[in-house]
Amino acid sequence: MFTGLIEELGSLAGRAGPRFTFAANVVTDAAGIGDSISVNGCCLTVVELAPGSWSADVVDETLARTSLGRLRPGDPVNLERPVRLADRLGGHVVQGHVDVLGEVVSPAPDLIVATPDTRYLVEKGSVAVDGVSLTVVEVTDDRFRVAVIPHTAAVTTLGRLGPGDRVNLEFDILAKYVERLLQR
Repeated sequence: MFTGLIEELGSLAGRAGPRFTFAANVVTDAAGIGDSISVNGCCLTVVELAPGSWSADVVDETLARTSLGRLRPGDPVNLERPVRLADRLGGHVVQGHVDVLGEVVSPAPDLIVATPDTRYLVEKGSVAVDGVSLTVVEVTDDRFRVAVIPHTAAVTTLGRLGPGDRVNLEFDILAKYVERLLQR
């Protein structure tokens, strides 16, 4: 489980088939093989550690559901370690399980994202965009708007996004559970 508060702006160092290697320093501190790290909102498992980098094997399902397959060496990525029970939960509950891909319509600071699914989005609710915990400002039938503060734009990939860029979206888990319970 993650909070959506990005700890480090890393980068894709390289890719060899399904193995992705990320340049990072903060998120590898005290990390071990088998630990989880969120990359642009996608939970990946550490399979290799080296000074200043770590690697994960990315399966076809993850490549099909996320924007990770579009990454090129040098591209920046949002990185976060999982929350510890003793940590403050400053963002919202983020699982690192991407629901859908969205497309940027308008860049930050008033980031507008088109999405094929808005049923879990509500004004003042939470959404994770490329792993960043954000508060929804407005929702329409096929898009939503979030306000990105200058700090968040500077220390995450959100400030670099432009129209047409694809982003990983994770909707609030509580909304998904409520829907499932009401269906029964």
